[in-house]
Amino acid sequence: MNSDAHIEALKEKHSAIDDAIHQETLRPHPDEDMIHTLKKQKLLLKDEMQRAVRD
Repeated sequence: MNSDAHIEALKEKHSAIDDAIHQETLRPHPDEDMIHTLKKQKLLLKDEMQRAVRD
């Protein structure tokens, strides 16, 4: 996978996780553990995107 395609795939995953966080927060009783896990995944993807851009 070339760098641009890799970065685009990471952006799509990042966006999907952001959507999942948003959907979870809309629930009457959001699962805070799930939200925490999703936010952690989102940060890891952001770090990976930054590394991919640098390389």
